[in-house]
Amino acid sequence: MSVVGFDLGNESCVVAVARQRGIDVVLNDESKRETPALVCFGDKQRFLGTAGAATSMMNPKNTISQIKRLIGRPFSDPELQQDLKALPFSVTEGPDGFPLINARYLGETKSFTPTQVMGMVFSNMKTIAEKNLNAAVVDCCIGVPIYFTDLQRRAVMDAATIAGLHPLRLMHETTATALAYGIYKTDLPENEQLNVAFIDIGHASMQVCIAGFKKGQLKVLAHSFDRCLGGRDFDEVLFQHFAEKFKTDYKIDVFQNARACLRLRAACEKLKKVLSANPEAPMNIECLMDDKDVRGFIKRDEFEQISAPIFERVKKPLEKALSEAKLTVDDIYAVEVVGSGSRVPAVIKILTEFFGKEPRRTMNASECVSKGCALECAILSPTFKVKEFTVQESFPFSIALTWQGSSQESQNGNVENQQSTIVFPKGNPIPSVKALTFYRTGTFTVDVQYADVSELQAPAKISTYTIGPFQATKGERAKVKVKARLNLHGIVSVESAQLIEEEEVDIPVTKEATKMDTDKAPADVASGNETDVNMQDANVAENGATETGDKPVQMETDTKVEAPKKKVKKANIPVSEVVYGAMLAADVQKAVEKEFEMALQDRVMEETKDKKNAVEAYVYDMRNKLHDKLQEFVTDSDREALIGKLQETEDWLYEDGEDETKGVYVAKLDELKKQGDPIEQRYKEHSERGSAVEQLLGVINAYRQAAASGDSKYEHIDLNEKQKVLNDCSEAENWLREKTQQQESLPKHADPVLLSSDIRRKAEALDRGCRPIMSKPKPAPPKAASPPEAPPSPAPAQEGEPQATTSPDPNANVDSNGNPDEAAAMETEKPE
Repeated sequence: MSVVGFDLGNESCVVAVARQRGIDVVLNDESKRETPALVCFGDKQRFLGTAGAATSMMNPKNTISQIKRLIGRPFSDPELQQDLKALPFSVTEGPDGFPLINARYLGETKSFTPTQVMGMVFSNMKTIAEKNLNAAVVDCCIGVPIYFTDLQRRAVMDAATIAGLHPLRLMHETTATALAYGIYKTDLPENEQLNVAFIDIGHASMQVCIAGFKKGQLKVLAHSFDRCLGGRDFDEVLFQHFAEKFKTDYKIDVFQNARACLRLRAACEKLKKVLSANPEAPMNIECLMDDKDVRGFIKRDEFEQISAPIFERVKKPLEKALSEAKLTVDDIYAVEVVGSGSRVPAVIKILTEFFGKEPRRTMNASECVSKGCALECAILSPTFKVKEFTVQESFPFSIALTWQGSSQESQNGNVENQQSTIVFPKGNPIPSVKALTFYRTGTFTVDVQYADVSELQAPAKISTYTIGPFQATKGERAKVKVKARLNLHGIVSVESAQLIEEEEVDIPVTKEATKMDTDKAPADVASGNETDVNMQDANVAENGATETGDKPVQMETDTKVEAPKKKVKKANIPVSEVVYGAMLAADVQKAVEKEFEMALQDRVMEETKDKKNAVEAYVYDMRNKLHDKLQEFVTDSDREALIGKLQETEDWLYEDGEDETKGVYVAKLDELKKQGDPIEQRYKEHSERGSAVEQLLGVINAYRQAAASGDSKYEHIDLNEKQKVLNDCSEAENWLREKTQQQESLPKHADPVLLSSDIRRKAEALDRGCRPIMSKPKPAPPKAASPPEAPPSPAPAQEGEPQATTSPDPNANVDSNGNPDEAAAMETEKPE
């Protein structure tokens, strides 16, 4: 069972695997630790990861990147609309109000959902892991930002399903970083809590997590974030600066050319990295647009000045995290900085001023999330034994359940009787289960929604659950217990519903006093509007521990007292779910099949390329050999014919054969090999014949010397058998001599009559016939017969001593182990 952690970033992704010796980051096909998180659609196949990055500049409108910013968001989201302005590919609104990505694939324009494209990225990451592990990868742990909504988390789960993965957990990226930091710490205190602030400034967002550490324990104290503050914002500032500069100086508008925009953005990203280590940096781009070379220059001070509005936003998440954790700056033991955007010197300066201490970089800024996810996957996996380390995660949002009042209240004229309660408050542990009790006469609905959407930029309503049908007895309102679950992935759902009925029954009385458990009856079933819902704030463990609420009581029954008892009947009620914006199970299955078809097409095209390359390689290789080592093994006419055929094939490859199917290339290679293989076979026979002859001669000489020698170890072998060995050796030698003479009379370009395979078979046959004779063991010498020993006569009994009577059975006084039976021996003794 493989244990894998995936860190899917906005720009790149990292794969880490758990091994017996620790956590390793897996290298991709280009031996790089980071793989671009993009998909490039072509006319015949997809290009994923590094292959897609290589073709992105030539095909920008069909290269899909920054999937993380698109998934699980409605098309009307203001942040999404702002992101789309900087993306070179086409995104339109789908019939469900969510974005659709348009790309030209297999010669026609096709639309894909962001979930499908993320599934393609996951497929590429899965392939990288499987190549490294030489094993199938299914179970994994995936890092997600803390600000991902319920819908976005569900979309990530669907994307993993499309890729054939089974996530054991969706883990917050900052929590994964904290786990990778704390699990290797050997100096954590046992009682006093050590508070560490983790600041992750990635490509597109900033996340802050304050975690408390004790020995073997990690507790997340607070989360905060800014979804639109990352490294790409600094790139965008530089891009806008130089786009305006080039428009003034060179009269070119890069916004009119998608490829020019991509090249300028890439140059600005490199420029930002140079400014992180140098006070100034130049920019030079050849043929950016309209065949014009552009040149620019900027100092770090100027860069920080034009980026001032971004730097001002860094402090807000820090202040909020400290406030929610109820800590001060002095309570923070250390500050750990990760993420690609954290390398900007001005950001480090702001963090230093805020916390009053220098931020640390003890962790790899790009790999810590994937390593933390791999560690969590190892903890959840039964195949790995990991150091005991408890992770107490907290949920960053407040989740409420809302419902309509009972039918009685509607009849009383209270139509808009919408009631709500927060079941999972902000900071609630993950995972968690809460139970609610309703009193209803029939089917009813419950809505799951966010209690506060000010931070989310998302619709408040998450999902709706219809609970029923069920029927209450005696026309009264029935007691329905509803269980809501916040699972390991941070996804909220109504897990189950039960109908609780109590009825009086006569229980047969036994002779002895017995104890039985019954549930308490509700104190006041229908005392007014306020008792329609009874919230049981039970923090139930994920493994299904009992809930606090209806506590069973023990009752004693006696044989003399007969009274009616209350029996509790529980029946499951069907629960149907509607998640707003999520993919239906049937749509997920269709996407899985579509992904399989596209992966098959990619594999066929890769195999076709391999066969085409094999034909091209054979043409160049055989042409060189015909003028070199194969020259003596082919006639001049055959050589010229084959060279002409090779030239014809080369011309075909670059003209009509540029774009053919796999079968055509296989047939073309077989056609060339029909002429080339006999020549190579003659060369091969010539090269191997000498060693085969030496081997056969060695076998002949060895058995001939053994049969003709007078060595004592062969004296026991019959002379006729020795003669047979000598005859076989002579026969083999004569055959070899005859065949060698025939072969030497032939030119090298003629087909050989003495094959190395025939020589080896001759040596094996000779060995098979002679070995049993010459390795026959000597007969063992006969053993001399020894005279039988006379049995010793018993000594005569002395006078005056009692004499034991003898038993006719020699074994009568011997126990089962062959030892004398002392008890039996004592019985035979008689006094004088």
